[in-house]
Amino acid sequence: MEQENKIQWVRGPRLLDQMRAVLRVKHYSLRTEKSYLQWARRFILFHRKRHPREMGAEEVRAFLSYLAIRQRVSASTQNQALNALVFLYKHVLNQELGSIDAVRARRSRYLPTVLTREETQRVFSQLSGESRLICSLLYGSGLRLMECMRLRVKDLDFAAGRITVRDGKGFKDRITVLPESLAPELKKHLIRVKALHEDFCKRGLGGVELPYALERKYPRAGQEWGWQYVFPARNVSSDPRSGARRLYSPAGGGHRYPHRAGTLRAQGPQHDHDLHPCDAKAGDRRQEPPGRSIGREDWLNFTAKCRMLLPWNGT
Repeated sequence: MEQENKIQWVRGPRLLDQMRAVLRVKHYSLRTEKSYLQWARRFILFHRKRHPREMGAEEVRAFLSYLAIRQRVSASTQNQALNALVFLYKHVLNQELGSIDAVRARRSRYLPTVLTREETQRVFSQLSGESRLICSLLYGSGLRLMECMRLRVKDLDFAAGRITVRDGKGFKDRITVLPESLAPELKKHLIRVKALHEDFCKRGLGGVELPYALERKYPRAGQEWGWQYVFPARNVSSDPRSGARRLYSPAGGGHRYPHRAGTLRAQGPQHDHDLHPCDAKAGDRRQEPPGRSIGREDWLNFTAKCRMLLPWNGT
């Protein structure tokens, strides 16, 4: 009888798990999810593991001032930390922070470095193969890096000479130009990609990730040619959320959920061992095979310098 009368205490989800769930409900990208969780964790550790519900605007102000004065972070980094904490309090804890008068990092005013046409052509002369095609597409179409890496075959319209960017920055679709000078080389590239896709399909590995709930509505759509990535990886890796083995683009994962192999557990709850010790073993984290290297940092530097140039005509 005594055991039946005892109150059963059930531990609720941890704060970071709650925040992760809210981020996924609102369809935030995986990179934003990881960034916001990191800032929430650093905020808690900065205040010696006090629960955020016990703190407020004063503690947030102290943390942001510490980032600007002691850590000397950039203005964009401080703004990202502020956005993460505002999200935590507004959408997870349902608390309003009010006015936050923290010491703000000074926003730098740099003049952009712009390459001349001759310098741009010299850069392209050092590239070859798929890397040259990707950089040419970034330069000629004005695509962001991840927008280019997430392109699907169905997004290319050779007849109309345009590219449809799906769910880009700000969750918006847009249409941009497909340079006519790149069309022949891009078609040859798609022939090679289709051969790779058919080879993976024969081995039962040809499926790609579909946005949102389309995979449940159309189970076989992930193997259709139109949904394949224009620039796929040459190996398969595990989905960080479902654990499914499938193809991804080399620089990231599928629609709004980029994936880098070996950074997240494929299945099961994710715990922060510094904040909440648990019994998880080190072997629980699955190491995934690395994706194909395609010079991501070179593309970032290149597009940053070439963003203000006119579209390259391939001559």
